[in-house]
Amino acid sequence: MSNGSHTALRVTRSGGVARVILDHPPVNTLDLAMVRDLKQFVEEAEKDTSIKVVVLESADPEFFAAHADLNWMLDPDELFDLVDPAADPALNPLQQLHERFRALPQVTIAKLRGRLRAGGVELAMAADMRFAAKGETWLGQPETRMGIFPGGGGTQYLNRLVGRARSVEIVLGADLYGTDIAELYGWINRALPSEELDAYVDTLARRIADLPEGVASAALAAIDAAEASGSVPALAEESRAHARVYPSPPEVVDRARRGIEAGAQTREGEIDLEALLDKVADSTS
Repeated sequence: MSNGSHTALRVTRSGGVARVILDHPPVNTLDLAMVRDLKQFVEEAEKDTSIKVVVLESADPEFFAAHADLNWMLDPDELFDLVDPAADPALNPLQQLHERFRALPQVTIAKLRGRLRAGGVELAMAADMRFAAKGETWLGQPETRMGIFPGGGGTQYLNRLVGRARSVEIVLGADLYGTDIAELYGWINRALPSEELDAYVDTLARRIADLPEGVASAALAAIDAAEASGSVPALAEESRAHARVYPSPPEVVDRARRGIEAGAQTREGEIDLEALLDKVADSTS
């Protein structure tokens, strides 16, 4: 792992477990730096057979990963410049990143604290498992409040985890969900008291890493085969549908610009991003 070249995350190793720690103030936005660092980690992990388990977490207890960079609403070209030539060309750059993470040969665990919305949730959903600090973690897909909808894999990953009806509620309702509902819906594996979360995930990760060679990968292959299509369906369809709303028309771009001006992507604005986005929408209606 070339940790020295990362600017938005840190990677540590302990035995067969690699910890990827998102550390990109102010709110761990999935921006150019973060996407490049995650892509670099994925490229290295794909080839590193000594890594058995990847634990994805945040250095910031208030924000796991805010969302994708809202400036990409204003300048879509910067996002599309991140197209990965090694990934499926039918997918957009965030879908490509999340799918490469989802397809890693290692077992992947997202350890969640704080807020994760939109692209941040999509990244966590690409992991094999998600464990969250009870009462200290909030998940949301607020994209429809901005005039778009989840396009980094969110519609497909959600449907897989929580089912169609709850996916419709989450995507179109665009609310922020606490751990009680997220656990009930199956969005996360389980919510644990914050003081127990680290030890639980560490123990699970070490147990998996210490399994005999090939056991975890064979088990995952069998589990994945139980799904109707063998994997996550129809990401290309999500990409084609998302192209109907992004790049966005001028009025939606203006809403994003007003959101940034009102404090989106600052710590203060991101605490209640949904209310901020509603206020912006009201001011432009």
